Amino acid sequence: MADNYRRFEAGPDPFGRTWEVEFRWLQTGISIRHADTVDVKFVIWTRDEPKQERVIALPHPLLIALGEGRGHALTDAWCLTLAAKHLKYMIETGEDLEKTLVTLNEADLERTLSATAGKPLPA
Repeated sequence: MADNYRRFEAGPDPFGRTWEVEFRWLQTGISIRHADTVDVKFVIWTRDEPKQERVIALPHPLLIALGEGRGHALTDAWCLTLAAKHLKYMIETGEDLEKTLVTLNEADLERTLSATAGKPLPA
């Protein structure tokens, strides 16, 4: 996966398709859903599928705890990176891919952080 998380390809999915992914926005969930999350919205599509929206919700308390534990500040770039990597995982495994809104839990965030081990994350 390239370091450009605003537009990238992900896959193949379990059916062998490669998906186009485009970042749309990042905002706090409290402003739109009254949730203590950072929501990151993407649009995904394949040659055979129409454009679909996916929102990855990153729980704010978990982000704070994991960031502090690793000495990493909570930034938009970090949230975008985590959400993009989780969406890539969803596409490649098919896990939760049918859901429009996916709220990550601690295990999801830990897996995403482990996948980036040894690679610098954006500040």
